[in-house]
Amino acid sequence: MLTQLTAAELAQRIASREVGCVEVAQAFLDRIDSLDSKLGCFLTVDREGALAQALGTQASVDRGVAGPLAGVPIALKDNLSTDGIETTCASKILKGYIPPFDATVVSKVKQAGMTILGKSNLDEFAMGTSTENSAFQLTRNPWDLQRSPGGSSGGSAAAVAAELAPLALGSDTGGSVRQPAALCGVVGFKPTYGRCSRYGLIAFGSSLDQVGPFGKTVEDVALISEAISGHDPMDGTSLPIGPIRSTDLKSRTLKGLKVALPKELFGHGIQSGVAEQIQSAIELLKKEGVEFTEMSIPSVSYGVTTYYIIAPAEASSNLARFDGVRFGPRSEGKGHIGVVERTRAEGFGHEVKTRIMIGTYALSAGYYDAYYVRAQQVRSMMQQEFNKAFQEYDVVLSATSPIPAFKLGELHDDPMALKMLDFCTIPANMGGMPGISINCGFTEGLPVGLQLVGAPLDDEKLLQIAYSIEQALPTATQRPSIS
Repeated sequence: MLTQLTAAELAQRIASREVGCVEVAQAFLDRIDSLDSKLGCFLTVDREGALAQALGTQASVDRGVAGPLAGVPIALKDNLSTDGIETTCASKILKGYIPPFDATVVSKVKQAGMTILGKSNLDEFAMGTSTENSAFQLTRNPWDLQRSPGGSSGGSAAAVAAELAPLALGSDTGGSVRQPAALCGVVGFKPTYGRCSRYGLIAFGSSLDQVGPFGKTVEDVALISEAISGHDPMDGTSLPIGPIRSTDLKSRTLKGLKVALPKELFGHGIQSGVAEQIQSAIELLKKEGVEFTEMSIPSVSYGVTTYYIIAPAEASSNLARFDGVRFGPRSEGKGHIGVVERTRAEGFGHEVKTRIMIGTYALSAGYYDAYYVRAQQVRSMMQQEFNKAFQEYDVVLSATSPIPAFKLGELHDDPMALKMLDFCTIPANMGGMPGISINCGFTEGLPVGLQLVGAPLDDEKLLQIAYSIEQALPTATQRPSIS
């Protein structure tokens, strides 16, 4: 079946004219029609647009001028602006909003000749760890339909795991690509902050957000990373360097690789089954010549606390633009203040309101220095400690998520437990570092993610290491069985 192929395999078959772009697009659209009513991965499926794109790309393939991913389908997280396609951030406050422009990464996807299948579900405004905060629907984990796919990019991760799309884009603010990748058993990559444009990504935490891809393999995410990265003059935080290159992906060996194991990321919060799979992977990699060293990065212990001051503070500023005047539906009230008050009360969900209030409090007079400034100081300390580690080690290794996929609703009444699930992934966002999650095994039939974090701008090196590790792990590319 075409849907079982990796993105690299599909691209090769399309380029060699073994299959056509329209045939590939139709295969994935048929699978979405067959399975997504159970999974809830997509908020919008653009059937007509996808087939039209595929037809246009086929003409380029026939002329021999198509790019390396031409004709490969992709799903887009619904916080990326898409010209002419509804973009909601899974929030009632943006229901019906159709952007007049594409996000830069979406423009690059189109320039690469890829086929956009539709917009995937997420936690509202990317705030959450389970995709249960969507205003519109639940997304279910393809490995067990009673379990969460993780979040906030749960729709994208589940779509790739269920083979509804070979590739997907998400956004990662505190682990929102890597954590759902781990829970769904796929590869999720967060590039260095600034290597992928944020223009057209609806902002949550501007100093933390980064667009990142999902794929079945490291090779897949390396290929799409090359397509979507690079400098963008429309984004003031975009780094003035070229795209992430995938040409030397398969050039590195594991022998002599130096890997750090921070004790703060291997604490009591790691479930025993997850710890066993991570340790098994470490033992296997030792046989391949990898050198592991236990060490300490003390500031990691404050990562979650620091993140949940900085991220809500930035969110409270970014979400101020949603006032019932410029975007989405409007609720009438007494005067301008009444309109804004009622629109936000009816349009925002509970989690979004909570984070806005926390962020506004942290930025208010009398508390700014005590909370926000101090959090930024801890963030700076964390960056320095990681930079020091990377002077001695190639990568930092840990579990991606301390637990495997949890049951839907299981942690609904324990918001702190949900937030603590990000303690392994948050440091990469705080330091702007690249991070990747790959599947390293299973516990109770559920996938376990292994996370690698590299030094800022070492994206190519990190992908090379991840590719080599993936080749050494026997269960890395195993897929769920769905009927």
